[in-house]
Amino acid sequence: MEFKSIDEILEFAIDKEKEAVEFYTSLAKEATRNSLKETFQRFAQEEQKHVVLLSDISGNKEKIDSYEFKPVTDLKISDYMVETEYKEGMPMPEILKLAMKREEKAVKLYSSLENQTDVEEAKKVFRILVQEESKHKLALESMYDDYLADQDN
Repeated sequence: MEFKSIDEILEFAIDKEKEAVEFYTSLAKEATRNSLKETFQRFAQEEQKHVVLLSDISGNKEKIDSYEFKPVTDLKISDYMVETEYKEGMPMPEILKLAMKREEKAVKLYSSLENQTDVEEAKKVFRILVQEESKHKLALESMYDDYLADQDN
């Protein structure tokens, strides 16, 4: 995958985030339990925040330059899971696994793209994308970990 400009990178990333919004929104519509519906809506809202962030960055070198990177813990929970497809009636732990794997794949994609370019501004945009997806992955992994811990009580 080769990009000719920062705007092409951002357009690609925005399209990926919009796909994620649509994915989680469709799951929310299909959900039969309110707790699942709310969870999927929350996931869709998080992805929409990424769309807004990337749209704000597009064409705005100052926003790219001023982005603050912060360490994001990687619990690596999804690293040990097999990717699955959504099936109606899927239990919450399986849904969280599905979501975690999606975020893990996004982190890997943007990390790979960062390593394929020598353009420093493009590298920074990919690092921003990695950071944002890593935050979302951490939130999902934490939710999964909390869910499993609650099952012991």
